[in-house]
Amino acid sequence: MRRIILLTAFVFIPSTVLALSVAEIVKKANAAAYYRGRDGRARVNMVITDSQGRRRTRNFTILRRDSEPAEDFTGDQKFYVYFNRPADVRKTVFMVWKHVNADDDRWLYLPALDLVKRIAASDVRTSFVGSHFYYEDVSGRNPAADKHTLLEETKNYYVLKSVPKDPGSVEFSYYKTWIHKKTFIPVKTEYYDKSGKLYRKYQALKVETIDGYPTVVQAEMQDLAAGGKTTLSYMQVKYNLNLPESIFSERYLRNPPIKYLR
Repeated sequence: MRRIILLTAFVFIPSTVLALSVAEIVKKANAAAYYRGRDGRARVNMVITDSQGRRRTRNFTILRRDSEPAEDFTGDQKFYVYFNRPADVRKTVFMVWKHVNADDDRWLYLPALDLVKRIAASDVRTSFVGSHFYYEDVSGRNPAADKHTLLEETKNYYVLKSVPKDPGSVEFSYYKTWIHKKTFIPVKTEYYDKSGKLYRKYQALKVETIDGYPTVVQAEMQDLAAGGKTTLSYMQVKYNLNLPESIFSERYLRNPPIKYLR
């Protein structure tokens, strides 16, 4: 296990001398964040801390399957998130069919109401089960939705600025991402509002190498405007489990595939 320490001294290097283009950096960062192995599973402990320091916890299992099993694949995916506790969210399921060339399909199953709810594309930047993470943060934002430019380069990081191509569809005006050069893991992301003020910040707090893949095992999202934060801790992470595609279907929203969630 190792902790990534962000450096504060930056040296600007013109894009003409970069070994990688901005598009290549973005693709590699997206792959490092969301496409490790052919599929994967992790137990996740979520701690939500509000502006007054009060804490709530959530515990869930997340399954992921790529549509095409290739190491450099950055295409369609499917996610299945099953909540184990506390009791008020137990058996809640969030499922995503992530599409590269179309809006994602998202479902939320609410067991107390025995209700399957479709999540509209316009709702993806709303709170994920009361946390400071958004639905879009869980499965990843499509890199093609933004225009990316290189701001700075340090010894260890690429610093990118990303501006939405459709400003009316999101609440931010742009975000900046620090991408670790060796692993291409995005270790910090800062979101700026329409007035250019920093209001939201993501950080990867701990990284471990699991099954040969550098993996974020602790991350945090802060709300700098309203206060509060959410910390995610990933445990029992495994890759290349040969998860069947059939479990990522509406049938399993009400009948969770327990065999694969253990």
